[in-house]
Amino acid sequence: MSRRLLALFALILLGAVGISAGLQAQLESADRGIAPIDSSGTLEITGIHVDVGGKDAQDARFSGWRVAQREGFKALWAKTHKLPVSQAPTLSDTVLDGMVSSIIVEREQIGPNRYIADLGILFDRAKAGGLLGIGGEMRRSQPMLLIPILVSGGTATSVELKNSWQRAWAQFRTSQSTIDYVRVSGLGVDPVLVNAAQTDRPGRGWWRNIVDLYGAADILVAEVQLNRAYPGGPARGRFIARHGPDSEIVGGFELMAADGNVQAMMDEGVRRMDELFQRALLAGRLQRDSSLDLPPPPELPQLEEEEPEEAKPQEAVAPAAYQIQIVSPDVNTYNFAVANIRTLGGVDSSQVVGVNIGGVSYIHVIFRGSLSQLAAALSGRGYSVENLGSAVRISGNAGPPPPRPTPPPAATPGATPTTPPASTPQQQPNPATTGPTSQ
Repeated sequence: MSRRLLALFALILLGAVGISAGLQAQLESADRGIAPIDSSGTLEITGIHVDVGGKDAQDARFSGWRVAQREGFKALWAKTHKLPVSQAPTLSDTVLDGMVSSIIVEREQIGPNRYIADLGILFDRAKAGGLLGIGGEMRRSQPMLLIPILVSGGTATSVELKNSWQRAWAQFRTSQSTIDYVRVSGLGVDPVLVNAAQTDRPGRGWWRNIVDLYGAADILVAEVQLNRAYPGGPARGRFIARHGPDSEIVGGFELMAADGNVQAMMDEGVRRMDELFQRALLAGRLQRDSSLDLPPPPELPQLEEEEPEEAKPQEAVAPAAYQIQIVSPDVNTYNFAVANIRTLGGVDSSQVVGVNIGGVSYIHVIFRGSLSQLAAALSGRGYSVENLGSAVRISGNAGPPPPRPTPPPAATPGATPTTPPASTPQQQPNPATTGPTSQ
């Protein structure tokens, strides 16, 4: 029986370990997470086609990149000013070399003495901004949390797994857009918080927590429905732009990838969807939903002022008889002790029982209070007090008792109080000039 229980316990333990390992593997999957590109300091132009020759493959490639820089600057200037490319200024290769930060190879074919490629050029914003007429800071929208959703094969996926739609948004350079996108990478808790199911939840409390966590003020949902004719064949994508926690439709369009290049179609979809969002922002359609604001705090209840309770008169304490033993080594010590006892507050009467100078004297008192209160009062006069249970014993010389305060004179009814005149100092007689007085 014990072997069966041991085997059952081992199976349960193995099952728990297997489940926890599966959950850990699911959370730390290598197929998740694409970090967005930081493009805050660059200006990008893509789709520059070059077809040049050279002495060899390296010379042809270098010449192709030179041509791409010249044509890329003219294309970016024309795009910025919305004018024909023919009106763009022509810059020298030396000036262009100082402005170009990197070259993106989209597609290239290298031959022995020929170079064919589609390239993208990244210009440094600080250096090229003045020549392009882009000065100062761009006016942008409030931070918008972007949730990309790919619907393929009936399954909606956001950032739970790497996909072409998330990659296109991660590689999109947002420096030239008026929308301030807040893009998530898909690492950590991103798949749990930002997913396709969240976009269908109307609860504002959860939305407030999410936008506050990512430092955003509003929500944008970029959805694409991907349909393939067959694996690796032509594909069609239906793109839908949504806004807000209620997924209000901003616009949409369709694209076709006849050659099966889905990633290129997704890149073009991101560019066109960004234009949709920018036009909606310019038209004033991307207004923040007031329900995303934190509700005002509840009003504090008004407390009624309670009238102060009248002080209750203290109940009179019944007097009690106690014995005080006085260690009296001399007459002065005994006399001062008796005087201090009789002037204590609460002592109604006192009676000397026995006097023993050089030993212990006894005195009975009627005191309004407990024995411990009597002991405390004697201690306050400077005596060492020993509580014997039914009596107290004091020792030490505390000196004479303090003088009693003079009671104020009784006021006469109807009389007005008068201020006594200031006393004038009296002149002291000079003993040298004053003679003896006769009796």
